[in-house]
Amino acid sequence: MAEARVNYDQIAPTYDQRYTVSQFAGIAAALCALVRDVGAERVLEVGCGTGRWLTELQPIARQVYGMDLSLGMLLQARQRSQSLSLICGHASRLPFPDAGFDLVFCVNAFHHFPQPRLFIGEDRRLLRPGGALAIMGMDPHAGRDRWYLYDYFVGTRDADLRRFSSSGTILDWMVTAGFERVEWRVVEHIMGQHVGRAVLEDPILQKHGTSQLALLTDEAYAAGMAGITAALSEAAGTARTVVFPVDISLTMVTGRVQ
Repeated sequence: MAEARVNYDQIAPTYDQRYTVSQFAGIAAALCALVRDVGAERVLEVGCGTGRWLTELQPIARQVYGMDLSLGMLLQARQRSQSLSLICGHASRLPFPDAGFDLVFCVNAFHHFPQPRLFIGEDRRLLRPGGALAIMGMDPHAGRDRWYLYDYFVGTRDADLRRFSSSGTILDWMVTAGFERVEWRVVEHIMGQHVGRAVLEDPILQKHGTSQLALLTDEAYAAGMAGITAALSEAAGTARTVVFPVDISLTMVTGRVQ
């Protein structure tokens, strides 16, 4: 059975609420450093969503292009900046000529691509000599993340293990596709906690606050919320404080074209 997919047209109007939780300064710094290191003038983000990272790079790259399968997300990106070059398309069929870009990247999108290995091969075709591919996102296979969503919403961790490729797998795919100087590192460490009822104010906890919850049935989501409510009630009855941890690392795998 095919894995359920998130309806990003539905989520698009509220997607940017996640940036009130974290500005992802580590990802921004890594992308800007990579643009400067490569000397990138033409940059493509695949799975660009609402254009958050495209607008980050506009001041330092001559041309930035964004591609996404969701028209709803692209409409949000257009509202963010009228000058963005935006295309609706599929990650495994990139409608661009060979050697047309200096940098191709995706942030928190690779796990949504139905054919991720094919995407990496397409990127190798698109990049000029000296160019780079960067893939950023979670790696639940590393076993280092602690996230209260995994504790209260049954099946979310297992679903992520199916959806997300490990950093090692991505690295191997890049090498096989012909990339060189392939590297891996952590670029963002999201660390914090919600104490007591403050967790209910976390935008991520909304049904469409993150893909882990958006993929749940309404019944499974309600069961998870009931578990959180029960934990809060039990803690209140015993004068105990319940803590909801967030400790997530986001990695970046990069490969260069010689």
